[in-house]
Amino acid sequence: MIDSSCNNLKDVPEEKPTENLSQLPEKRYFKIGEVCEITGVKQHVLRYWEAEFKVLAPARTRSKQRLYRREDVENVLRIKNLLKERGFTIQGAKKFLSKEEDGQLPAAPAVPADFQLPAGHGPDAIVAGIKAELLTLKKMLEG
Repeated sequence: MIDSSCNNLKDVPEEKPTENLSQLPEKRYFKIGEVCEITGVKQHVLRYWEAEFKVLAPARTRSKQRLYRREDVENVLRIKNLLKERGFTIQGAKKFLSKEEDGQLPAAPAVPADFQLPAGHGPDAIVAGIKAELLTLKKMLEG
């Protein structure tokens, strides 16, 4: 279980973030603690991402409490996917999302955090395959 500030305790197992967006509660707004539990992202990281990514702009109450819409939660999952799963830098993710908004790229899916490539298809195998394809293309262009 995760406490309201999203700080995990050592002796309490970490909850997995919601894997499917259809599993989100049917609510209009989510508080920051709820978004932490849903996405597996800590509060301070969410606040930092708000400053870095213009697509992430939760509404505020009169008491300055953040209220995230369903779209904001989806954007948090997209940003998390780009940064954590796909290895983008903050700047790279910003550029990607900017091009996506302009319609230059297809939308980045919110991939479940527990998604794994099949055996033998890890990052090293993928890089080796890409390298082999690029060398083949190079040879074709040269000769």
